[in-house]
Amino acid sequence: MDLHVVGYLVYLPVSVALTVWVARTLSHNGRVFLADVTQGDEKLADAVNHLLVVGFYLVNLGFVALYLKIAGSIADTRELFDALSVKFGVVLLVLGLLHLTNVYVLNRFRRRGMADESVPPVAPAGWTPAGWAPPAPRDTPDER
Repeated sequence: MDLHVVGYLVYLPVSVALTVWVARTLSHNGRVFLADVTQGDEKLADAVNHLLVVGFYLVNLGFVALYLKIAGSIADTRELFDALSVKFGVVLLVLGLLHLTNVYVLNRFRRRGMADESVPPVAPAGWTPAGWAPPAPRDTPDER
């Protein structure tokens, strides 16, 4: 059997397994984070979580398929391991980059949602009467 075919037979199942494992781990552990981002709306958090997992699968499995071809010739087992290590390294880096991008974007949504809360930074000291305006600034001796 050609070593290219052996490489494909190793690369595809391992890459798909890594993608499935990372997606399930992120989905399971990211649910709490998404619930916080959606301000406790569990149905919305579950829907967003599912959409993120589907998008993660599509992007990463598409990349795995596009990156399948092993360029160059493979003469022995050492060269096969060299080629596979590069392939797995790139797949893992893409998985990590996708994960960090998701976390960054969701954290931006979370911060925006927290900033929209209309809670005053300090408790009010009293009421200001209607029609009140601050006094006009006085002329200082330097301005004359």
